[in-house]
Amino acid sequence: MSQTVIEVKNLSKEYKDTTAVDNVSFTIEANKIYGLLGRNGAGKTTIMQMITAQLFASQGEIRVFGEHPYENQKVIQQVCFIKEGQKYPDLFTVRDVMETAANVYPNWDAEYAKELIEVFRLPMKRLVKRLSRGMLSSVGIIVGLSSRAPITIFDEPYLGLDAVARELFYDQLIEDYTNHPRTIILSTHLIDEVSRLLEHIIVIDGGKILLDTDTDELRGRTYNVIGHQSAVESFIQGRKVIQREMLGSTVSAMVMGTSEAVVKQEAKQAGLETTPVSLQQLIVHLTKNGKVANR
Repeated sequence: MSQTVIEVKNLSKEYKDTTAVDNVSFTIEANKIYGLLGRNGAGKTTIMQMITAQLFASQGEIRVFGEHPYENQKVIQQVCFIKEGQKYPDLFTVRDVMETAANVYPNWDAEYAKELIEVFRLPMKRLVKRLSRGMLSSVGIIVGLSSRAPITIFDEPYLGLDAVARELFYDQLIEDYTNHPRTIILSTHLIDEVSRLLEHIIVIDGGKILLDTDTDELRGRTYNVIGHQSAVESFIQGRKVIQREMLGSTVSAMVMGTSEAVVKQEAKQAGLETTPVSLQQLIVHLTKNGKVANR
């Protein structure tokens, strides 16, 4: 049985005029890659800040390695949180960042950091505040990967990186994760790019959880059914419909339910066509409609 490393129960965060996180509960297991997915302002970053003890919850409970994370040095040392637009002291060079990270993270791999600096072509002597946005993202990626922290969280880690550099990040992440398993949480809106990496996804919208499931299970039970309106309407009765589109007398319905193999057979018998649904398509429609999917 997998070990639970993060447990969140009935967690909420309220500000004066808004509820950023609304009574969410979930668990994160050891040595899996998670996607924390949703639109901007959905509550993803707020949740990560509470898990990493950078924000206090309005209500609810958080356990990291079975303990409260607040003012808990033992826990915080085992968590690396790479934030979008990470701030560093004005006089810090890239070298200073790496040397500081080496002192913060007990599992820091200096040789690996050196390799990554060459891969991402970072100038070690340059002031961090003089780096381009893409280079600043590369600094965060290198710290996150080289920390080898048991829980490593990346919040939109690739802003400013071109497609080649992003692919480098994904390749390095999966290779190092394979060699040094740990829990990795990726918060991102580039869902199709990272979908091959993710073992489990948690979709947040409006501060609530819409979906919390293994990606393999999700891929096997979400599909489009296409055909004549009357046949499609009859077929989708009693099934969970995420979205439907009509073009003349033809209807396409995005359906979540039983395994795709079963549905393909049933659809074929009904004279209907089925096509796969990408993770990004599914999440776009879930968050657009605000529909909560069955877990």
